Amino acid sequence: MTTAAAPRTVLERFPAGHPRGSWPADDYAAAQRAQGIDAHVVMDLTTDQFLVVTDTAIR
Repeated sequence: MTTAAAPRTVLERFPAGHPRGSWPADDYAAAQRAQGIDAHVVMDLTTDQFLVVTDTAIR
């Protein structure tokens, strides 16, 4: 059985080496959620970045 990953939209990227770590990404995701966008933070190990993503299509 194979499951396909849900498509994600990357809203913003933040470097993992930032002095505050993931805080800027977390703050940005919280601001998006306050505007009604279901955003969350994931770590992209390949690019060493925190990504703020949403599983819904953004127009």
